[in-house]
Amino acid sequence: MKIILASASPSRRRLLNSVGIEPEIIVSGVNEELPEYQNLKPAELVLALAIVKAHTAKATLNEPAIVIGCDSTFEFNGKSLGKPETPENAIARCKELRGKSGVLHTGHCFIDTAKGVEISDIASTKVYFSDMSDREIADYVATGEPLQVAGGFTLDGLSAPFIERIEGETSNVIGLSLPLLRKTINHLGYDWFAIANSRSVKSEVTI
Repeated sequence: MKIILASASPSRRRLLNSVGIEPEIIVSGVNEELPEYQNLKPAELVLALAIVKAHTAKATLNEPAIVIGCDSTFEFNGKSLGKPETPENAIARCKELRGKSGVLHTGHCFIDTAKGVEISDIASTKVYFSDMSDREIADYVATGEPLQVAGGFTLDGLSAPFIERIEGETSNVIGLSLPLLRKTINHLGYDWFAIANSRSVKSEVTI
């Protein structure tokens, strides 16, 4: 069964590769700043975007596949903190979060086009940060890493030493819950290692 990842995230691709899945990448190009998304709660937002991304990718297919759509955001004090995108925003974000905690939400949408089945769910993990110094924040932001990741941090990168602990599932913080993926694959009636040992041809399509 071909696996389609409707995401440009290198971290999500690496997660799938780490368990033996080499997905075809279809970047959905969904506009995450549309007005209809702005009033949604963080968990609602990521689920809505994951569903839209998965369906956008599905619409381009002409052969059976399992489509995976994901979106992540970091909830802090009830607000959704997405990608900082600029150094100034990233510095402010780090200063706001240091010594505190928040919840990383990832929405998932799985579509089995062969069976006509769609499953959507959310994984949430609480993340605790160290009290980073101003110098550490400036040096971290200068690497460019936090600009394009939800919340301005990632567990599999340069910010890892500043994450003191988490409560919940680890891979979810990186962008895709592998336990949720396995549970869904089983629910769809497939053997996990039949999927995890697959070797789809690597390719990338932007739509």
